[in-house]
Amino acid sequence: MKSAAYEPRRYRDSMAGPGLRCFTVSHLESDMWVAVATDAPPEAEEAARAAMLDARRGLEEYIATAREFLTALVPYEPRPGCPALARAMAAAAALAGVGPMAAVAGAVSAYVGRRLEELFGLTEVIVENGGDIYLRSNVPRRIAIYAGASPLSNRLALTLSPTLSPLGICTSSGTVGHSLSFGRADAATVLAKDAATADAYATALGNRIQGPQDIDAALSWIAASPEVLGAVVIAGDRVGAVGQVELGPYSGE
Repeated sequence: MKSAAYEPRRYRDSMAGPGLRCFTVSHLESDMWVAVATDAPPEAEEAARAAMLDARRGLEEYIATAREFLTALVPYEPRPGCPALARAMAAAAALAGVGPMAAVAGAVSAYVGRRLEELFGLTEVIVENGGDIYLRSNVPRRIAIYAGASPLSNRLALTLSPTLSPLGICTSSGTVGHSLSFGRADAATVLAKDAATADAYATALGNRIQGPQDIDAALSWIAASPEVLGAVVIAGDRVGAVGQVELGPYSGE
């Protein structure tokens, strides 16, 4: 679960590779970065915006009738007849042991990405929503990890194999922005096939980090989660990783 407060988003530069056409769609506090293949139809931009608004509208209408969905900090069973997106968020959060709004940014990213795939048959789609990413790609992609004031911030990047696509890559932080976290990780990044699941687990992983001394135990915990493909934690000047993670230096190129 991420804040709407602005943070430098240099990681977007690392995703804007050759063969991609990039644009942003925004509404109120939502600010989404989208990349599609250069030969994607021009209608993709308006379709991305419509999908974002559709996702927001459904959640806002549901929350107006079920305020506890917004405020729950532990797994919560949504009411019958809730939107499919809310049910997906609740299911992902239950796996990670957190409240459903911990999965919102990842869930909306995936919603927009899958809508573009369905409408236009796209096989190259990246949707980034406040650090939470849905990715489908036929080529390797590199994504830098922003970690606030850590000396490792924007110094490391994930290389993501196309064999992992579609993929969710989500990051939680207890030191960046105003998002709710019970930990002090500068960055807790999780990879999972489902972006809502990656988002929920990123929150849960970040909650377990009060300092560098907690990295090993937190990674051991998440390594036991079958839904998680891999994870990275940055706390101060320390970094740890587990699972299907290819982590290397990043120089801004």
